[in-house]
Amino acid sequence: MTLTAQELNRATLARQMLLRRERLDPVSAVARLCALQAQEAASPYIALWNRLEDFDPAEFDSAFAEQAVVKTTMMRTTLHAVSMADYPRFHRALSGYARRARTRSPRFVATGLSDAEVAALAQPVAEFAGQARNNAELTAFLHELVGPVPEPGVWWAVRPFAPIVHAPTGGPWSFGWRPSFVAARNDLVEAGADVCLEAVALSYLAAFGPASVLDFAQFCKVARSDARAAMGRLQPRLDTLDGGLYDVPGGVRPHADAPAPPRLLPMWDSILFAYADRSRVIPAPYRNLVIRQNGDTLPTILIDGHVAGVWRPVKPGIEVTAFHPLPEEAWEGLAVEARLLLAFLAEREPEVYRRYGRWWTKLPSAETRVLPGN
Repeated sequence: MTLTAQELNRATLARQMLLRRERLDPVSAVARLCALQAQEAASPYIALWNRLEDFDPAEFDSAFAEQAVVKTTMMRTTLHAVSMADYPRFHRALSGYARRARTRSPRFVATGLSDAEVAALAQPVAEFAGQARNNAELTAFLHELVGPVPEPGVWWAVRPFAPIVHAPTGGPWSFGWRPSFVAARNDLVEAGADVCLEAVALSYLAAFGPASVLDFAQFCKVARSDARAAMGRLQPRLDTLDGGLYDVPGGVRPHADAPAPPRLLPMWDSILFAYADRSRVIPAPYRNLVIRQNGDTLPTILIDGHVAGVWRPVKPGIEVTAFHPLPEEAWEGLAVEARLLLAFLAEREPEVYRRYGRWWTKLPSAETRVLPGN
């Protein structure tokens, strides 16, 4: 079976609840979406606002407070929100990659510590983080264990793979700029890393499929050989499509002409990182506009399921910069979304992402409009 590029786009949007908002609680939604980028504290909230009917951010606050959803280093050694039900297997599958990315870094060689020595520190750190600890406390604790080492230090290496999660510190989006860390409530899993990687692959395909081995490796930042082996072991349980694509049986694949309403996606939305070939969602000429060289990934607009520009709050409303001319009906749809988003942000952070405003002076614009909140 061969799927067109447009059919693949619509499959992604359907799995990601971007063709229509759905009625789910936040914990179930996060599990269904595999993982939500959480580099910016506001982003998983705005991601769910885009995807859920009557999304109540207070429910998401509670989910973080109760560790039903956790914010932690996960795919690509970056911060994600994942369900606690998935966390043990995800952590078991990916923590080794995160650890080796640090211990094999040229920056870390000067410490003189081996990968095995760093790996042995994970459990003591988790025990020390039985109550919330900040960066300074964890740095001092590790200093006592291993003595002084050159920068970037031991905590830099241990933080991405130890079985710890971010502890809510308050603020509009549960987490502030000064993180605290606490041991994960549930990190027990008997299965090995290979079996757990298969669980990650199934979750990924359910949320982003159909997809290839390279897509999966890109999303998780795992070795291609390991991604290929995991997909190979799963193959009897998967649908195999033309072009080296895999999918979960029964995965939704809408028609290419399924309507895709305008959306105002958050910074670092997960669909922008889910594939080796980003053109499924981001037209090639726009990739370097929305994903900056330093990794900042701007809040984007989706028009007909594809990135067509960026947005930011400004005092009168939501400023939308379109990279190509948009039909008037698209602007009308964006105006509706802007009114809803402004109402959502009003109680939390009306000028969200303000610190990234420097990028807007460097962006091309076919047209820029400020969409009001009333």
